[in-house]
Amino acid sequence: MAKKRDRRAVPSRRKNQVVSSDQPDVVADSSSDRRLIIIFLVFFVISPAISVLVYHKYTSTGAFSGASVFERGLVKTDISYQEILAEHSNVAGNVSRRHYDYPALAYITPWNSRGYDMAKRFNSKFTHLSPVWYDLKSQGSHLVLEGRHNADEEWISELRLTGDALVLPRVAVEASPRDLLRKKKLKDKAIDLIVTECKEMGYDGIVLESWSRWVTHGILRDPDMRKLALKFIRQLGNALHSELESTRSKQPLQLVYVIGPPHSEILEEHDFGPEDVQSLNDAVDGFSLMTYDYSGPHNPGPNAPVNWIRSTLRLLLGTKDISLVQHKASKIFLGINFYGYDFSLSGGGGAITGRDYVSLLEKYKPVVQWEDISSEHFFLYADYNRNKHAVFYPSLKSIVIRLEIARSFGTGISIWEIGQGLDYFFDLL
Repeated sequence: MAKKRDRRAVPSRRKNQVVSSDQPDVVADSSSDRRLIIIFLVFFVISPAISVLVYHKYTSTGAFSGASVFERGLVKTDISYQEILAEHSNVAGNVSRRHYDYPALAYITPWNSRGYDMAKRFNSKFTHLSPVWYDLKSQGSHLVLEGRHNADEEWISELRLTGDALVLPRVAVEASPRDLLRKKKLKDKAIDLIVTECKEMGYDGIVLESWSRWVTHGILRDPDMRKLALKFIRQLGNALHSELESTRSKQPLQLVYVIGPPHSEILEEHDFGPEDVQSLNDAVDGFSLMTYDYSGPHNPGPNAPVNWIRSTLRLLLGTKDISLVQHKASKIFLGINFYGYDFSLSGGGGAITGRDYVSLLEKYKPVVQWEDISSEHFFLYADYNRNKHAVFYPSLKSIVIRLEIARSFGTGISIWEIGQGLDYFFDLL
């Protein structure tokens, strides 16, 4: 979970099938003027006219009734760009209704202000809200906790007037891991900085992200350093649990820990696995699992194929037996992406938000297709330089399938991040 999660280039997790962008070319018979006229009429007159009529169907029905996406019959594989454009901003009138009773964590980023509004509007859909505000950094031989300038106390106050979601800001550990984990004085200081910030600001705890950064530093291949890493997380969790949130629920401060998915079907020595879950179980209140970014610019494809999600959960929980998995899974927050990717099939590409997605639909009027193996929608288009693109972005159907996976395994969900989604996604939660 990088600091700016609408990141524009994410390393691929594994090879994946590239979606073909080849479209059949229409070849006119040069000897037949009549055929040329027919082709002209079909492609430049009749097709646009049909598109206008279909779009009119979705936009001329009068005022929105307040029905949910389920009642409007929108959760399906067969969808069109016209339907998405007409319906994406229409949300059910009862915004407080929850369809699932498992824990639901939503991330909000300061560089995407729309997420703050979505958190207030749909507060009751979530049990945990995590604004991405803090970084724990080295400053010479000292540690500093940066980010209080991001904190929006008025927003938190408004949240607490309208709902019961816990507020757990994310803290990303950027301090030198070898110093932090080896030196008791620095560990104690880090824990004190975090606990003090929670108490002074009235937070309900924190979401901590460090494992992926420690992997990058290469320290987790060292068994001794790995033990120190787990020990630090336990100490932080225990310190938070020893403090009661002073102004609201009188409950201990919580720790949710961010973990990435394994990069292969066999756990590597630096991967976070079932033994680590067990080791931290008493000290950690939840594990935010980043089950997205399966594909990347160099291997375009789906963001989170369903078979990969299932295999990741089974690896993390240490068994393929679903009946044995469920009692271990309650602390997992299964990651669901509310962003997508626009891949150039000649190489490159980047993340897109809902606003970007809607703009592409308006501009290119593509055929939206369903890929059954991954259970994701995508479409193809050619840009002004005739470069072919494949766009993967969540849909109502793809999200529902992943919510049902969470239900079947007994996990919660975590969404990165709610400011990047379409409004009607919230009907599903």
